[in-house]
Amino acid sequence: MSVKKYRKKPVAVEAVQVVSDNFKELSDWLPHDGSALVLASPGRVSVHIETLEGKMIASPGDFIIKGVQGEFYPCKPDIFEQTYEEVN
Repeated sequence: MSVKKYRKKPVAVEAVQVVSDNFKELSDWLPHDGSALVLASPGRVSVHIETLEGKMIASPGDFIIKGVQGEFYPCKPDIFEQTYEEVN
């Protein structure tokens, strides 16, 4: 076996950070087919997303990414900042 290094291709993705006051933005952006559910209580929002790996939960501060094939998945903010940069 020969170990090789690989670099992610520069692909632009859409992403929204989960914060306490963007319930409507998240609800409008995520699919309406039952694969994503935005839950809100006073001052807190979370998003439950069905992914290929099973159900995942995005908490405040996490980013939700729309992948290149239209799939949605959560990403912790430290990983997001290391992996993505904003496109102008």
